[in-house]
Amino acid sequence: MPNRKIQFKPGNYYHIYNRGNNYQDIFLEQKNYSFFISLLQQHLVKNNIDIIAYCLMPNHYHILVHLNQESLSKAMHSFCVAYTKAINKHFQRVGSLFQGRFQATHLDTDDYLLHLSRYIHLNPIQANLVKYPHEWRFSSYSEYINLENYNISKPDKILEYFSSSYTYQQFVESFQDKDTQIIKHLIIE
Repeated sequence: MPNRKIQFKPGNYYHIYNRGNNYQDIFLEQKNYSFFISLLQQHLVKNNIDIIAYCLMPNHYHILVHLNQESLSKAMHSFCVAYTKAINKHFQRVGSLFQGRFQATHLDTDDYLLHLSRYIHLNPIQANLVKYPHEWRFSSYSEYINLENYNISKPDKILEYFSSSYTYQQFVESFQDKDTQIIKHLIIE
């Protein structure tokens, strides 16, 4: 595979995302979401990669990470291979599950960081899967507003910009379409 245009450097934030090959679902049943999350812990968290926010959608995923060392490419490769092999074996399928290798965008300002976390948490609403972000079980939003504690994401890295989790909740829920312009170049199309 050709080299990436982006270099992964410790101390930086990245938006990691991918979708199903041919726009197909990557989560074929409910338990696939939990399995995906367990693999995130096994391949990313245990490799000293902080998951700041995430959202798992039926045919794609978003993960906001902070790197503590230069292990992202290797960790994501082993993660994607493990998930694909398990899904292919379980559903007796072959071939690619994802549309190529994972995509990544470097976040170089606090503004991008905050707006991207909001975008990630609002994904299920934008897709008309739920009415409120806390209703989607497969995102880190509930951890941000203290409804759940899955010990996967590190919301404190975002919440430190807000006076409380309630203030973050207001920030997320006050989204307007014009806010997308701020991060348009950082999101999946």
